[in-house]
Amino acid sequence: MEPVDLALCLAVDVSASVDYDEFGLMVGGTAAAFRDPGIAAACAAGPRGAVAVAMLFWSGPWPSMRPPAGGPEVAVPWTRVDGAAAAAALAEAIDNAPRLPLPGATALGEGMAAGLALLARCPAPATRLVLDVSGDGRHNQGRLPGPVRDIGVAAGVTINGLAVLNEEPDLLEHYRAEVIGGPGSFAMDCPDYAAFAAAIREKLAREIGGLLLSGADRLSLSAS
Repeated sequence: MEPVDLALCLAVDVSASVDYDEFGLMVGGTAAAFRDPGIAAACAAGPRGAVAVAMLFWSGPWPSMRPPAGGPEVAVPWTRVDGAAAAAALAEAIDNAPRLPLPGATALGEGMAAGLALLARCPAPATRLVLDVSGDGRHNQGRLPGPVRDIGVAAGVTINGLAVLNEEPDLLEHYRAEVIGGPGSFAMDCPDYAAFAAAIREKLAREIGGLLLSGADRLSLSAS
């Protein structure tokens, strides 16, 4: 794969707290974001004219629970997006991604570690590396997310978070403390999965556009 401006790994919570309707809203909202002309244009707007995107689903710990029982699964492999046609093809792949692994615990640190490993395997040299984590619950099994975050930051990865507050209204603070890190990192929230599509589009616009914020400007941005 040719060099890209950004390698973006979307690490998505599919644990037991996410029911199948919520899963559909989350995946459908992400696919809709890549069909947005503004997002497609942003993917091609950098000096290298493209980004690489992969999607990972995570639930229970790895390797103690082998897929499809609970460990992370690559839902969409690395895809080069250099304009509207490629963005539409990526959106189609996201829409059709099967829900694997099966619902289990919220092994947030395990999901982050799998996302970092997937970034390390990106076949395209990338100017920036971003891990985009989204979910609706705190870590409750497996590796702690904070040390995993620190490993990623040391490797040059920016880790951002989108906290869905329908299960845990104070989840954003957990994401701020234990998940996000690196240059320009930020955490957002949305109240529920009905608001996920608007929130993930805003998040992708910031990530793909490369907006860098200081630590004091890491914001809670509620979608409506």
